[in-house]
Amino acid sequence: MSARFDGLAVVVVNYGASALLADGLVATARDLPGADVVVVDNLSTRGERDAVGALAALHGWHLVAADENLGFGAGCNVGAAAAWARGATRVLLLNPDATIDGRSVALLEDVVAREPLTLAAPVVRRPDGSVWTAGNRLDLTTGRMLPPSSESTSEMAWLSGACLLATAELWQRIGGFDDAYFLYWEDVDLSARVTAAGGTLRVVPEAIAIHEVGGTQVTTGRARSPLYYYFNIRNRQLFAERHLSPPLRRRWSRTALPAAREIVLRGGRRQLLRPWPVLRITWRALSDARCRRWGRGPF
Repeated sequence: MSARFDGLAVVVVNYGASALLADGLVATARDLPGADVVVVDNLSTRGERDAVGALAALHGWHLVAADENLGFGAGCNVGAAAAWARGATRVLLLNPDATIDGRSVALLEDVVAREPLTLAAPVVRRPDGSVWTAGNRLDLTTGRMLPPSSESTSEMAWLSGACLLATAELWQRIGGFDDAYFLYWEDVDLSARVTAAGGTLRVVPEAIAIHEVGGTQVTTGRARSPLYYYFNIRNRQLFAERHLSPPLRRRWSRTALPAAREIVLRGGRRQLLRPWPVLRITWRALSDARCRRWGRGPF
């Protein structure tokens, strides 16, 4: 690979995933000569902080050591701010459990060089080669994510935050991620604001990233963590409160409980044998989403 990536910063938000950084980020950075690497370490444990600090010192990465867990979107914003301050003109946002090679990044770079207001993404594959995402669609009438083969008369395209390339011009125009989401749906919101600001979403089919799906999530068997349920349920409704017309918001509200049940069932039916914890999470999530529309709520 002969290309150099001066002016590019790779921004990774870490939370308890130093082992993934030691493998994936090291390999990605090695294939991007001239690129800066900014790691935002959301506070998890002292041992994890020390491990990330040692990796950063060894490989010359710039470490931003957060005093708390900022969440994904806010962490990306802090990392991007550090990148701009260090002279970057583009940022490559990359999950800790994702990797991408220099050829693919060069293809993304070509797109944003021609179209600075484009948010560019590769096709993201699982390690077995199957496609995890090649762009996504949201049905605005139902709040459901659409499978690739389906059709809808009212849909919105969005790009996964697993791997995104943005210019400083685009980032400054949209203001980065909305901190309010903390985790999940922040990339749907970002995509909506890119298009609202006159930008474009683009999947570059020849560019490939590999994603160890779920590598940064804590699960027990099939069950997901309470935070997984809370933020998926809350942020679906928060998106509606922030972006949709009153009639569509009311429609999403009417389907909030069935949608919450579908989210919970991603963790299997066994947890429904003791439904009260899940019901409390659901009630709190929907209540907080409505508060968040007006800038209130605990998160």
